Order: sequence, then structure tokens, then C-alpha cells
Amino acid sequence: MTSAALDRALTASSLRALPAVAAELLLDLAAPPRLAAHLRLVHDVAWSLTDALGRRRPALDFDTTAVLFGAATHDIGKVQHIEELSAAGSAHEPAGERLLLRYGVPGHLARFAASHGSWDTPDRSLDDLLVSLADKVWKGARVPDLEQRVTAFLGGAPWAAFLELDDLIQPLAAAADRRLAFQALHPIDG
Repeated sequence: MTSAALDRALTASSLRALPAVAAELLLDLAAPPRLAAHLRLVHDVAWSLTDALGRRRPALDFDTTAVLFGAATHDIGKVQHIEELSAAGSAHEPAGERLLLRYGVPGHLARFAASHGSWDTPDRSLDDLLVSLADKVWKGARVPDLEQRVTAFLGGAPWAAFLELDDLIQPLAAAADRRLAFQALHPIDG
């Protein structure tokens, strides 16, 4: 049985709905409502980011479906590491990947749970970087090294690519207070 608080976190507001598989998994796990709210917020930012990038750069090679699923499940391991909902920690990252794999999520999608915090590893794809970027921008954080890694995938003159990315990120980051307030409405305990 799910809590009313979890149901509200998954359905309240005009945020885009999570992919059905992600929402069902959160319900099955009786996830903390705050986690569900957080995943919706990061997913919503990832949707805006991939939509804008896709329209501006239709030839840019990234998998929108994978990025959106990654954003919707990147912190799923916090179901097992609830303390990381209110304190720093990375134990949820490998735990999340294992959990997703146990639930039958393919490895190429489950990996985002483990990779979103280690965006500075040399082999990260644009998909990985976009999930990490959405996980920073939702709360208004700007991480220059991460943004530079994304701009490298855009190609062309680095400064022009950075300005293009900045044009996409700036309005998303500016709405962080509203997103932080939404997340705070949802309790850690269901």
C-alpha cells in the first residue's frame, strides 16, 4: 500500500510525469515522498534540457529516452540509503544500479544510478553528462567543469558552444527556488 504523500509527490504540480516504469518502481519500493519529488524535478529539468538541445542541435548524438530515464531514477538507491536524502553520501549510487538491475532494468539504463555523481570520469558519454547536469541545474548549481565537458560534445568554437549551453541552462537554474520549495513540501518519511 502506498502513502498519500508518495502519491502526491508523483502526481502533484505541473511537472512532467516520470516514465511509467520509474513511477511504478517508486511505488513498489514505497519510496520516500521527498525522493519521488526530487526525481520528478530532475526529470523535468532533463526534459527541458534535452528538448532545447534537440531543437537547437538536431544532429547532436544523445539518447533522449535514456537521459530521461536516467534522470528519473538516478537517486533510486536512496531508498536503501535514506540518510543520503538529507546528508551527503554516495553509497546510494552503486546500490541504485544494483536495485535497478534486480528489477530487470537493462544495464545501459541502470548505469545512470551509478554514474551521475562521477561525471568527471574520462569515459562518460553525453547521455551521462546530461543526467549529471540536470541533477545540478535543478537546484541552481552551476558546475563549470561539468558544463565544459558538455560543451566539448557540442563542438565548434568552445566559447560559442559554452554560450549556447549557458543560454539553455540559465533559465532552468533561475527557477531553482521554486523547485527547492516543491521538494521541501514532501516529507522524507512517507
